[in-house]
Amino acid sequence: MELIKDAIIPAKEALQKAPQITGVKTGIEGLDELFFTIEDNKLKKLNGIPKYSVCNITGVNDTGKSIMAEQFSVYQAYLNKKVCFITLETPANFVVASMKLRAKAMGLDEKIVDNIIFIDATSHYQLRDDIIAFLNTLAYAIKEFKIEFTIIDSITGLFENKEMMARVIVRKVYNFLKKWYQTSLLISQKRSSHELLSSEAAGGYAIGHIVDGTIVLSKEIIDTPYKAKIYKKPLGEIVRLFRIDGCRMCGHDTRVRFFEITKTGLIKILKPIGGDDDFGD
Repeated sequence: MELIKDAIIPAKEALQKAPQITGVKTGIEGLDELFFTIEDNKLKKLNGIPKYSVCNITGVNDTGKSIMAEQFSVYQAYLNKKVCFITLETPANFVVASMKLRAKAMGLDEKIVDNIIFIDATSHYQLRDDIIAFLNTLAYAIKEFKIEFTIIDSITGLFENKEMMARVIVRKVYNFLKKWYQTSLLISQKRSSHELLSSEAAGGYAIGHIVDGTIVLSKEIIDTPYKAKIYKKPLGEIVRLFRIDGCRMCGHDTRVRFFEITKTGLIKILKPIGGDDDFGD
């Protein structure tokens, strides 16, 4: 039987390499204050998502997943951070056009795209079908351009015709991102509108079980008097809902919240369904 001594690591040694949990501002109004740490036995807002976390954003179509990823990417680029945006859905030239609109809406200089590097897997199918080629390409980009943030839109594209392999593929991607100390957003798609606020997506719970945390976006049409009463909205309107479905790296607000996509195409996280927003100190 083979013995792998390198796998045995004393806790004190591991602690020396453990990163400090700090917040990364997202550029998404209402999101940063929903994560917290504990300091002097009190809750302290992290003011961002935890650095080096791998976060999954899931939801059905037209819930704002890609908008959130683009908004985050544009804001990091504005802060002069290098971002790798891996697109498996839309060719890079169309994504960057969308990002320029996002930058205008946020009041940021369009030149921030200088800090965004694309890996276009829409026209290079070997990147979708060969996970080793995919990770080697990403490793080269990280080293060459000193990437700190990796966005994958969507990771579903890596296993959409082989969902039985979802867990294996997601685990390889997750371990890679942690090894390279990337702060990452993985966009995943729901196959149906069943249980809108659950973290189940294409590939089952493979992504949610493996990543550090999951954000669920959903939408509901007010088509009955009951829904109109519950959500306090008129019939025919669309209600958008947001929920953080766990985060193993830090504490978080667990309440379901409203959110909106503004006319200029930006996401804003709003108050909880239950009423007042009195979370944290």
